[in-house]
Amino acid sequence: MNRLYQKNQKKSIVLFRSDSSSSIGLGHIMRDLVYAKEFDDVHFACQNLKGNINDKIPYPVHILKSNEPEELMKLITTLHVDILIIDHYGINHKEEKKLKIKNPKLKIIAFDDDYREHFCDEIINHNISADITKYKNQNIVKIIPPLIRDEFKIEKKIQRKKIYDVFVAMGGADNRNINIPILKTLPKSLHAALVTTSANANLDELKAYTKDKKNISLHVDSKEIAKLMNQSRFAIITPSVIVHEVLFMGLDFLAIKTTSNQGDILMYLKQRKYPTLECWNETKLKQCMKI
Repeated sequence: MNRLYQKNQKKSIVLFRSDSSSSIGLGHIMRDLVYAKEFDDVHFACQNLKGNINDKIPYPVHILKSNEPEELMKLITTLHVDILIIDHYGINHKEEKKLKIKNPKLKIIAFDDDYREHFCDEIINHNISADITKYKNQNIVKIIPPLIRDEFKIEKKIQRKKIYDVFVAMGGADNRNINIPILKTLPKSLHAALVTTSANANLDELKAYTKDKKNISLHVDSKEIAKLMNQSRFAIITPSVIVHEVLFMGLDFLAIKTTSNQGDILMYLKQRKYPTLECWNETKLKQCMKI
């Protein structure tokens, strides 16, 4: 990916405001970590929410108690932040405006997936479904290529034996708790690799279910997601950022919508005739997979 900023700008102090949890999921933090490589002096501001992955962020992490602009502004002042990158659905244009008014020289960048109103200097959308015409102020919008982690770029060059029939990833948190229903629907003759994280509130139940299933391989907090995809013939995923990775790896897939903010990518996939489901449905899953 091309450098998005010149070297003199990369010396700026950059603060990412993002969260992860059992309910929010991990996607925001994961894409922020890819984007963070564009800068030299990076910090993260996160709340200490249940199921977070703050300890896995390889940059200084500053814990916030709330989404209040005043608390964030104190941290911005303390760190002498030059660029604030917001990747958070819980922070709207009103909070952005308060931050900008208090510090006019602060450059505010907002990640945006669903064409919300913003009060910032720049909007970034990296989704394959990004449509600049849906934004009111197109002059500040940057549509960038999907943020692909280095592990996928390396893995794509490797040819591996296909040992899994199905790769299942319903998000690190799986807040709809549909991993087990999906596994129950798959024939026992199929070998499945299911990936999740310790942020999954239903992890104990999932471990108990898969414990005696020889055809199911459970991977928690795996650092080899790209390898697992490369070893699989098919994927069942959500229409989220993981779609970028599956497409990059050239893996056939079915996307099942689990949250409202996945609608844009789902529509993009449907229009291009990729297999999709608006919500979990056992019968339709069997039809899509012809099982």
